[in-house]
Amino acid sequence: MNRYLVLTLRNPQFDPDMIDPHYAFLDRLREQGRLELAGPFGDGMGGAYLLHAGDIDEATAMAHEDPLHRSGSSTVTVREWAAK
Repeated sequence: MNRYLVLTLRNPQFDPDMIDPHYAFLDRLREQGRLELAGPFGDGMGGAYLLHAGDIDEATAMAHEDPLHRSGSSTVTVREWAAK
């Protein structure tokens, strides 16, 4: 499996009610062995998480299930990451 960095940046219409569903989503990914790391940015304007997936399409599909994306609260960007 490859690693994919998912960036979540808050939009002006950010809904704080999406934070708990977002964390529940991350917990499910962790239980599935798909999530390596996750955390917020220090400025409070978003965060990032590191997924394991077979390809960019699979990683993007997973990230687009994030309640932050589905609600329009955050812009979600997925990049393959060749971290060493």
